[in-house]
Amino acid sequence: MARALDDAQPPEATVSLDYFTGLYLAKNDPWDLATKWHDRRKYAVTVASLPRERYRRCYEPGASIGLLTRMLAARCDEVLAVDSVEEAVETGRNTVEDLPNVRFERANLPADMPDGTFDLIVIGDLLYYLSAADLGLLLDGLTERLQPGGDLVSVHFSNRADGGNYDGFNVHAAIAERPGLDRIVHHEDEWFLLDAFRRTK
Repeated sequence: MARALDDAQPPEATVSLDYFTGLYLAKNDPWDLATKWHDRRKYAVTVASLPRERYRRCYEPGASIGLLTRMLAARCDEVLAVDSVEEAVETGRNTVEDLPNVRFERANLPADMPDGTFDLIVIGDLLYYLSAADLGLLLDGLTERLQPGGDLVSVHFSNRADGGNYDGFNVHAAIAERPGLDRIVHHEDEWFLLDAFRRTK
């Protein structure tokens, strides 16, 4: 069946930090990001989709264990990567320890937003875990910190065939509704959805 904007709703409450902490305590790479081909391909497509060759300052919320972070660091003068789970942050710091242009910090979003502005924000497989209120707050915060002319790249799992699951289709639609963001790159396949938005004002 065709997807519709109202075919799924966000969770009533943001998925708890305890839930994610439990995943990382059980396994330092809970989603097997380092070994699954579709995740390695997704990261490669994400980096290939960056509209500009070089960025000054990148923000990567929900960076997990830092695999995409390493790839972004090659295209950016500075990267701030954050995750809410201390165990993920520790692993992420080890992943990028040889990269002087990367900082890996703990942040619980949307409460702990960074200082300053960025010309690149990359967010993946995070937004559909948030309640409607927290999603709105986070998108407000990200938009405020995106410099005019800067790029927001969002990549999320998307169930192309069926509604009922709040996924990349829904959260990317929420981003697209924001004024001042123009979609300049779109990629969709059987596994994930990627959109790059440029802030126009």
